[in-house]
Amino acid sequence: MAKKKKYDKITIEHGAGGEVMEKLIKEVVLNRVEKKVDGIGLHELDDGASIPIERQNLVITTDSHVVRPLFFPGGDIGRLSVSGTVNDLAVMGAEPLALTTAMVIEEGLDCGVLERTMESISNTAREADVDIVSGDTKVMERGEIDGLIINTTGIGLTKKPVPDSGLKPGDKIIITGSIGNHGLSILSHREGFNFESELKSDVRPVNHITGKAVEVGGVNAMKDPTRGGLAKSITDMAVKSGVDVELDEEKIPIKREVKSASEILGIDPMTVANEGIAVIGVEQDRARDVVEEIRKCDGAEDAAVIGNVRKGEGEVIMKTEIGGKRYVEAPAGDPIPRVC
Repeated sequence: MAKKKKYDKITIEHGAGGEVMEKLIKEVVLNRVEKKVDGIGLHELDDGASIPIERQNLVITTDSHVVRPLFFPGGDIGRLSVSGTVNDLAVMGAEPLALTTAMVIEEGLDCGVLERTMESISNTAREADVDIVSGDTKVMERGEIDGLIINTTGIGLTKKPVPDSGLKPGDKIIITGSIGNHGLSILSHREGFNFESELKSDVRPVNHITGKAVEVGGVNAMKDPTRGGLAKSITDMAVKSGVDVELDEEKIPIKREVKSASEILGIDPMTVANEGIAVIGVEQDRARDVVEEIRKCDGAEDAAVIGNVRKGEGEVIMKTEIGGKRYVEAPAGDPIPRVC
């Protein structure tokens, strides 16, 4: 009897960054890929991979960007493509060196859109202090894709990679900015929702922020809270590290307009993608210094200690604003599709 397939069709949820996507990767991808080098590889499902080379570690990561619409409040697909890849390198503790950019373009796309996108890519690369060194261009027939897809691959160097699995009991959890801005801004713009205040994406490179944190010292783990949001990132970190994390809801920075929009739409901002912040696990005696230093960086003015790490088996518990407690679980997928 033929073995039954685990998946007959791929759904949008399989690319939404949550538990459904992770299950697909583990069952369809990882058991067909061998690990042949030392360091952090695909099987670790970190933000990137590291390859030891003499006294350094080469860090590499890749991302494909299918955001809709291509331009949105606070950013665009060009800024997103650079920031997303730079940030994956940054939370691995690497100094980004270079990016490649590959574009798949729909026939009939206005050339002005491509020019605006390339201008944004150039400006964001300059902001991140990284070079675009190679690329590729393909054109698909009209209707085969939705406008423009960009893939970026990045490389960086670090003496010591920072994994997402390095949390230790006693560590403090720091978030470098407010949550929920990116996903909710795209949803409101895409669907034409009008709120009292305009929502804007937080998309930006965070390498200068994470670099400052590493410079201060005591950083044991970092994560880029994109698809699946803070909920997915912090549960991944807890499970992989074999520890429990207790978060304080009152201390998690969230803008008033994001909180209002999420309540109206019935969306938990903890599960919404972010594109300009990082989650950092820091030794307790260094946490205050790290927060003070990174708050001096653009985009990290709202940085805060939001939780503690203790012995455990991978649970995340939230101390709520009303004094209760609830478990934080990884979402099945990001509630807002095509935000990155």
